[in-house]
Amino acid sequence: MSTVDLFEWMKQRDLPVHNRKLIERAFIHSSYVNEHKNTQFDNERLEFMGDAVLQFWISVKLYQLQPTLDEGQMTVYRASMVCEKALAKYGKELELNQFLKLGIGEEKNGGRQRDSIVADMMEAFLGALYLDSGLGSIQKILGSVIDFHSEAEINPIQVDYKTQLQEFVQADRRQSVRYEVLHVSGPSNLPEFEVAVKLDDITLGVGKGNSKKKAEQAAAQQAFEKLVK
Repeated sequence: MSTVDLFEWMKQRDLPVHNRKLIERAFIHSSYVNEHKNTQFDNERLEFMGDAVLQFWISVKLYQLQPTLDEGQMTVYRASMVCEKALAKYGKELELNQFLKLGIGEEKNGGRQRDSIVADMMEAFLGALYLDSGLGSIQKILGSVIDFHSEAEINPIQVDYKTQLQEFVQADRRQSVRYEVLHVSGPSNLPEFEVAVKLDDITLGVGKGNSKKKAEQAAAQQAFEKLVK
């Protein structure tokens, strides 16, 4: 891992800096604030901004792709690119986690490599970057780590809606969904399952299929497409 200064790192990538304190704030974890009383702000407000910027930038890129994608495909691909795992991957590829400011305990417990912390930092950095110098800088950063034409990023063959739904729900609520068989009909050699996917006691979606697995995928697809709109 490089040992360059944050602003030297940005200079090497031709990223302008107008407000150094704003950029630095993107890397301040709440655990650091708790141990340094002279530091007032962590990066959580910038995460909020960065999430919106990331969603917008990726939406525009997906919309511009040729051949064109339909709404469902764009929704699924965007979700895969903004989930915690993807954000942590971007942050680590860019080696931005070297600039994190963590509390002593968080540092000792491996926080610098933890996906949740690195993902939050990546969002916060995007938020700070946008506020400081606009979408041109966002393009330079995200364009260096996201390849929209690679098989890994865009491959409209098989979508695992159960995984997509779980990642979407956990990103917002840190909870898990559960599946419940509502009804089974038809003969034993040709059954039809009806399955609901629930969060707590709220039904997010209902699906049918000739196997429990297919019915769960159908329920997850309905729930996912409803939630991301």
